[in-house]
This record gives sequence, structure tokens and C-alpha cells, in this order.
Amino acid sequence: QVQLVESGGGLVQAGGSLRLSCAASGRTFSGYAIGWFRQAPGKEREFVASIRWSTGSLFYVDSVKGRFTISRDNAKNTMYLQMNSLKPEDTAVYYCSAGIAGQWHYWGQGTQVTVSS
Repeated sequence: QVQLVESGGGLVQAGGSLRLSCAASGRTFSGYAIGWFRQAPGKEREFVASIRWSTGSLFYVDSVKGRFTISRDNAKNTMYLQMNSLKPEDTAVYYCSAGIAGQWHYWGQGTQVTVSS
């Protein structure tokens, strides 16, 4: 059974930093992409960033480029999202997900990130 478990959310002031972690278990993710999504109150879930597990190819939504960095530790089967220069508009529940061929099949439970102004 595949499990994705996020951690690292919290409350931070604008301009601050947080690092989210996503621990994956239950299968190997070779060939998969692992991504971060977020959902703010009253808004649809949006893509934030992803990394292809095997190749390390990175993708970011424009609004976080230069501020967020996605990475993975193959040995620990864990993915990270380093978030710097946080803004109030980054406030959301952040979810990690795993998918293949553009379909996101597995989801974590989410972790709250709140950025105060």
C-alpha cells in the first residue's frame, strides 16, 4: 500500500522559510514524478512543483520560481520542498503526490502552511 506522509508545515512570517518533507513508502517510484500541490481556502488545488524520480527533472509554477526548491533523497525515499521568501499568498494546505504519465495517483494527507504578513 502506497503511503505519502507530509511534514514540516507551520506558521511563519512573511519573508521566512519552511521546509516540507514527504516520506514515501509502499513501492518504488522509478518512472514516477513526485510533486507538490497546494490548496488555499476557497480555491482549487494547484500544482506547485514536481521532480521526476529517476531523472531529477524539475518543474515549477511561475509564482514560486526562484523561491521554492524541490529535491529528493533516493536513499530515504523522501521528497522535500524548500520554501524561501514566503508570502501571505503562499498560505495553503500543501499536498505531496506521486503520478505517472500526467496522472497523479497517490496523495498525502496535507500539511498546513500559514504565512502571516
